[in-house]
Parts: sequence; C-alpha cells; structure tokens
Amino acid sequence: MRSERGMVSVEVAFGVLLSAVVTLGLCYLIAIVIQLGQLQAVAGEVARQEARGDTAAARRAEHDAPDGTRVRVSGSGADVVVEAELQSRPWGGVIPPVGLSARAVVAREEG
Repeated sequence: MRSERGMVSVEVAFGVLLSAVVTLGLCYLIAIVIQLGQLQAVAGEVARQEARGDTAAARRAEHDAPDGTRVRVSGSGADVVVEAELQSRPWGGVIPPVGLSARAVVAREEG
C-alpha cells in the first residue's frame, strides 16, 4: 500500500487556491454590477433633466458617469430616450472589457 502522507496538504492547497479564484471572480462581478448601477442612474437622471428641458443639468449629470461612458439622447415623439454605454474595465487591463448599457425613457414635461 502506498503512503498517503501529504495528501491532505495537497487537497487543502487546491481548496485554498480554488477559494481564492472564486473570491476574485465574485469581486469582479460585484464591480461590474456597481458600474451597471451607476450607468442606470446616469441614464435616468439625464433623461429626467432632458424631459424638463434643462440641458445644463443634463450635462452635469453626464459628468457623473464612469469614465469612458457614451451617452446618446434622442427624442421619440413625446418621450426622451437616453442610452448610455460603457466598455467596463473595473480592474484596468487585467481582464478583457465587458460591454454594459442602460436605457431610460421619460415622457417630456409640458410647461
């Protein structure tokens, strides 16, 4: 019968390595979700300000977006449509970018 001495150490080492990889993956996922939330908030705020006709406030809201965000504003009849897109790189260039987008539609305010 072969000696199994040290086998538990190898299993623990692989378990720790796997736990570290899973933890890093979850941290990356959380960072992506946070950026998506920021993108949705910006799209909604820009849409509300554009619906009011306050373009200066809409531009200020665009500056709150994460770096690299593209914001497009269009009109769809009685609605204002805002689309925000971002190639998300929460950890710099370590992992390839993830494309995120948010869309907000708000009815124009009559004034």
